Amino acid sequence: MYIINISMKKLFYPLVKNPFSEKDIQEGIKVLKSKQLTLGSQTHALENYFKKKFKVKFNAMVNSGSSANLLAFQTLINPYRKKRLKVNDEVLIPALCWPTSFWPIIQSNLKPIFVDCNKHNLNIDLNDLEKKITKKTKCLMLIHVLGHCANMDQIMKIVKKYKLILIEDNCEGIGSTYKKKQLGTYGDFSTFSFYSSHQISGGEGGMLSCKDSRDYQIIKTLRSHGWSRETSGGRDSIYNHKKDKYLDPKFTFCNSGYNLRPTETCAAIALSQLKRLNQIKRLRKINYDKLKFTLESSKICSENFSFIEANKNISECWLAFPIILKKNINRKKFLDKLLNYGIVTRPIISGDFSKQPVFDKYKIKMQKTYKNSNFIHKYGFYIGLYSEPLSKKNLNYLREYFIKSLD
Repeated sequence: MYIINISMKKLFYPLVKNPFSEKDIQEGIKVLKSKQLTLGSQTHALENYFKKKFKVKFNAMVNSGSSANLLAFQTLINPYRKKRLKVNDEVLIPALCWPTSFWPIIQSNLKPIFVDCNKHNLNIDLNDLEKKITKKTKCLMLIHVLGHCANMDQIMKIVKKYKLILIEDNCEGIGSTYKKKQLGTYGDFSTFSFYSSHQISGGEGGMLSCKDSRDYQIIKTLRSHGWSRETSGGRDSIYNHKKDKYLDPKFTFCNSGYNLRPTETCAAIALSQLKRLNQIKRLRKINYDKLKFTLESSKICSENFSFIEANKNISECWLAFPIILKKNINRKKFLDKLLNYGIVTRPIISGDFSKQPVFDKYKIKMQKTYKNSNFIHKYGFYIGLYSEPLSKKNLNYLREYFIKSLD
């Protein structure tokens, strides 16, 4: 039995490094010294910067990318929406997914249908996608994996052909483009995450973008308790304020709701980082290419590992560095050895989500034959990819101990 003893050893290559520059920290401190700590000027500044940067008209910051996913689906079933989804309408989602991409579908009384992945690029398999479409299919929850994406031309053809609502889960793909068009700008709704390990970090936080003004008002009411103060009062308003001498207009509630408001600190730090997104993207691309070259240039590594296929149409802002083991390697033993050498790994997203024990506990019946997703579940993992240059020492260490861990 191989014993892990990482507690006695300093991590040489952690999954994440502190992502905050001195300027980021100072921006956060300014907020802490102010009187407005939630949903204030910094939140609105970030939302407006998003509008300018990504050319999506409506943007609402929330407290996480997971909350953004929840609000997207809750908007689709909201009674204020003119064309809303009905109970058990089907939503297609990759089997290679994160829990909070999946659960909002269930929580909204919709029916998730898993689609297999393409094992060469980790994204949704386009052939399986079209096979899974039925008369009940109303929506596609598309996940961009680690900053990479599927063929968006084909995706949009399928979306238009079957008149599907498209939600882009772009929590891992901010800054990536397909044919120079930003990921997160294709969908009716798009979600982003500012979690601490992501390309742009506020510590926490997320963004939900949409293209319809009415959806935007629904999102804002759902984000903040359901109160009416977030509605416009104009022609497209979801609620026209009624005169009632006992109702305080600041505390009138017209919709169901949550408290998913972001903090001003997260907004200020995320905005500071977003302004240098191009630099962050460039550094991560350089690190990705150096890592790939370092491992591929070793005969032992190239014989035992495979990497994501390159696609000239995609310009990635990489979240991490994914690796696929060849079938004859004991994955657990290999990853345990890496950890003992101070190299931290994690599964690609959560692996094949259909394999998680939660399905048995909640008695949710799903097809469980996703060949490619199961392959990635068994043999895929990733290591960190930072927004600062990797040194030659880093690269040589990784190659040396990747090879040693194969023994």
